[in-house]
Amino acid sequence: MKDHIVLDVETQHEFSEVGGREYPHLLKVSLIGCYSYAKDAFLTFEEKDIPAFEALLKNAGLVVGFNTKYFDYAVLQPYLREVRLPSIPACDIMEEVANVVGFRLSLDSIAKATLNAQKSGHGLDAIRYFREGNMDALKKYCLDDVRLTRDIFEYGKTHGKVLYTSKYRPETLSVPVDWTAHSFIREKAEVPEEEKLAPSAHPETGNYSLF
Repeated sequence: MKDHIVLDVETQHEFSEVGGREYPHLLKVSLIGCYSYAKDAFLTFEEKDIPAFEALLKNAGLVVGFNTKYFDYAVLQPYLREVRLPSIPACDIMEEVANVVGFRLSLDSIAKATLNAQKSGHGLDAIRYFREGNMDALKKYCLDDVRLTRDIFEYGKTHGKVLYTSKYRPETLSVPVDWTAHSFIREKAEVPEEEKLAPSAHPETGNYSLF
């Protein structure tokens, strides 16, 4: 079973420091945060740990993110030696929602309406944490975004829609999505052959019986 990974990348630089939004590949990674469905764990990787993250990507059957294809992939790809990110099946939530409504929405606008939750900070906070060497704060900020993204994705799979708010309209609006094909089915652990054949103990007496 291929892993499913929810991804978020934080950077060392702002767009204004690298020449503008046309150069996301120059921003450099400060931290990668992800949720692995196979491991059922939230993980972080600093710039020096990217080879370990690439090893995780090699077994990825799906990457879930928010604005992943334009931003996160462009920042991360220069570091990767063997994996081409566009070759991995993806669910970019921002892209899929924008394809329906016709404009881009923020993670916050979807999270507030869908989950009654919001981001714990701003992208510039992440850059400041990195420059201060406050990696604990950076990891918390990044994984908070990963958790929001995962939970929006799971809501969409379950309900066939996600919700959003717009500054142009007062009511909460919905966007239909079909992510059921992206369901992750955890493999059952193999039972060793000797355990299959071994008699089991009675739960009260502790005695073993074949009957």
